[in-house]
Amino acid sequence: MPKIDIQAVPKRLGVGYPAPFAAPCAGRIRQRLGDAGGLTDFGVNLMHLPPGNWSSQRHWHTHEDEFVYVLAGELTLVEDTGETLLRAGDAAAFPKNTGNGHHLINKSTTTAIYLEAGSRSMEDLTTCSDIDMMSSATDGRFTQKDGAPYPD
Repeated sequence: MPKIDIQAVPKRLGVGYPAPFAAPCAGRIRQRLGDAGGLTDFGVNLMHLPPGNWSSQRHWHTHEDEFVYVLAGELTLVEDTGETLLRAGDAAAFPKNTGNGHHLINKSTTTAIYLEAGSRSMEDLTTCSDIDMMSSATDGRFTQKDGAPYPD
C-alpha cells in the first residue's frame, strides 16, 4: 500500500558524525519516509529539530540536489552569503556542486518540523564548509578532508 504509516517509521536521534562534530545536532530526529515507501532514486525525510539544535554541520554536495520545506516552527538557514529566516510554508533549494555550504539552526523556543528531500548519487562527496570533515556516498564514512580517518 502506498500510504506510509509515519508513526511506524523508525526515528533516528542525532547524526553519525565523529565527536565533537555531532554535539550541535544531538537532538535532531529523522524519519526516512522515502525508505519506508521503497523509494530508491531520491530520499525524503521528516525532520524534527528542537530549540538550539542544528540540522547538520554546514555542508554542500557534489552530486546531490537538496530541498527543504518547513511544516511548522521557524529555522535559520545559514549559508555562505549569510542567514535567512524560514517559517512554516517556506522552502529552500540547494543545487549540487555549488560549493555553497548550508545548514539549518533552530534559534526559536519550539521544535521545528520540516521535510528534507534529496537525490541519491553514489558519486556524491559531501564537504563540510567550516570543519575538516567530508564523506563519500560510496562508504558513508566521515573522514578528514585529506582522507585520513578520525581516531576512535
